[in-house]
Amino acid sequence: MVTTADLLKKTCRHLDAGLNDAEIKEHLAAVDGWSLQDGKVAKTFSFKNYYETLAFVNAIAYVIHAEDHHPELVVTYNRCTVKFDTHSVNGGRGGISENDFICAAKVDAIYQQAAH
Repeated sequence: MVTTADLLKKTCRHLDAGLNDAEIKEHLAAVDGWSLQDGKVAKTFSFKNYYETLAFVNAIAYVIHAEDHHPELVVTYNRCTVKFDTHSVNGGRGGISENDFICAAKVDAIYQQAAH
C-alpha cells in the first residue's frame, strides 16, 4: 500500500511505463482530494484572494522545477487547479505515472503549511 509519507520521500525520475488502473487507484488513496480528470491527476486549491493564490503558485514552482515534472495550472482569483500527467510514458503517448503522485503529495504538503 502506497502512503503519502512514501511519496514525500521520493523524487521524480524518468519513466517509460505508466501505472495501470489498479495502481492509479492505490496511489489516489494516498493523496487526499486528488482525482482523475480527463486523464490527469487533478485537485483544486482554494484561497482568500488573488495574492494568496499567486503565493501558492510561486511556492509550488520551486518544487515543480526541482522535480522537473511540470503540471498544467489553471489560476483564477481565489483558486488554483493543478493537473499532473506524464508525457514520456506509454511510448510517448502519455499517461499517469508515480511521478504525478510524488508531485501531488509535495504540492499538498506546501498547501498544508499555509494557514488553511
